[in-house]
Amino acid sequence: MTDIRVLVVEDEPLLAEAHSAYTERVPGFVVVGVAHTARAAMAALRANDGGDVDLVLLDFRLPDLHGLEVCRALRAAGSSVDVLAVTSARDLAVVRTAVSLGVTHYLLKPFTFAAFRDKLERYADYRAQALADGEVAAQHEVDQMFATLRGTAGHSLPKGLDAQTLNRVRAALTDGTRAEVGLSATEVSALTGISRVTARRYLEYLVTVDRAARTPRYGTPGRPEVEYRPR
Repeated sequence: MTDIRVLVVEDEPLLAEAHSAYTERVPGFVVVGVAHTARAAMAALRANDGGDVDLVLLDFRLPDLHGLEVCRALRAAGSSVDVLAVTSARDLAVVRTAVSLGVTHYLLKPFTFAAFRDKLERYADYRAQALADGEVAAQHEVDQMFATLRGTAGHSLPKGLDAQTLNRVRAALTDGTRAEVGLSATEVSALTGISRVTARRYLEYLVTVDRAARTPRYGTPGRPEVEYRPR
């Protein structure tokens, strides 16, 4: 699968640099451009009809034009590029308008790298499903695509599990260098610094919500250890 190409739109140079660095730390994403104004962003997206950009990380409070106007202009021009709002705008009217304009995620500043990574990973999962060939077989497949974007709220996790540790386990499991071979609970424990028993609990939870697959790992003495792969 090719990398997801990202345009960072942020008027503060230091924040633009930080968002670019964050993006490059997430496997499967690459920054192809940075714009500090709305006009520069739209010019970059008009080049080659936006074909060089898959996802825009869009600050709403830009010096020349509000980010929502950028979204309107993109949709009016027929652009289907995806937008992830990265903004401090907390007005519910802004959020509602963003949803109506097809913004896939809305990330409030300030945020942690873990929160940022989670948004990108969920977007990558959604994009992989959306670009698949053929048709959905049933309603649950459509529901799964929407659930991938929405994610799971922290308060709905089973008792004893927390979102931050879940993100660490999932990040270890989806790392591009390891995802193809699968990981055991022991290996996830070593990568994340949590106990093997705790790692297994989180991995089993990911299996139950269809974010991971469990298979036996043969070739070891005695009972084969189970390994997990991301879905």
